Amino acid sequence: MLTIAIANQKGGVGKTTTAINIATAMAATGWRTLLVDLDPQGNASTGMGVGADSRGLSSYDVLVDETPLAEAIVETAIPGLDIVPATQDLSGAEVELVSVEERTERLRTALAGHAGHEICFVDCPPSLGLLTLNALCAADTLLVPLQCEFFALEGLSQLLQTVELVKQRFNSDLGVIGVVLTMYDRRNRLTDQVADDVRDCLGNVVFETVIPRNVRLSEAPSFGKPALVYDQHCMGSRAYMSLARELIGRFPAERQAA
Repeated sequence: MLTIAIANQKGGVGKTTTAINIATAMAATGWRTLLVDLDPQGNASTGMGVGADSRGLSSYDVLVDETPLAEAIVETAIPGLDIVPATQDLSGAEVELVSVEERTERLRTALAGHAGHEICFVDCPPSLGLLTLNALCAADTLLVPLQCEFFALEGLSQLLQTVELVKQRFNSDLGVIGVVLTMYDRRNRLTDQVADDVRDCLGNVVFETVIPRNVRLSEAPSFGKPALVYDQHCMGSRAYMSLARELIGRFPAERQAA
């Protein structure tokens, strides 16, 4: 199973929207997909239509109590897409894991050997704490959503420094599969300036596909649906399908077929 962490310590950059919709797009193209919600807010779970009453076991149980991953997996309404939901209990996990040996390895251990899915996306919280560190240690690679505004650039440099530290100490195989520009507004000159700066700095690491500001992307979670289900023809949905195709094109050749 290929594991991709979706992370950026800055909040409000479109991590969860990206996680929900890229996972849906991958399932739509035939990949058996797992989404792990590692954010205590549980927005990815809500956005996939998994209400609080349906979250018996969660990512908290997997990390803290070492519950087998298979027991926490919940089917979604999307064929081929399952989720490990999050609950508010996860907000205490960082404190509870502080004194635990190999506390950064809990998620990697849980995912090891899981054969029920071909690809796994991990939606990380907006911080560089122990939850995100677990995701980075478990991941094969990292997908970074980046909002097209000035402060996002500073956050990106901090994240890339963290990736280097994780590679040195915990996961030497961790890479960055790409940076995706989100909340892209062509009417705003600052958007183009930030996009140009990011591409000048990172080159081909930045995806050609950009995710536009789109009201349908914002509306969809309130209906418990990914945008690709809520309105598959909107600009946001089309952008995420394009991103999925571009993402698959970056996989190693032996991984490109679902």
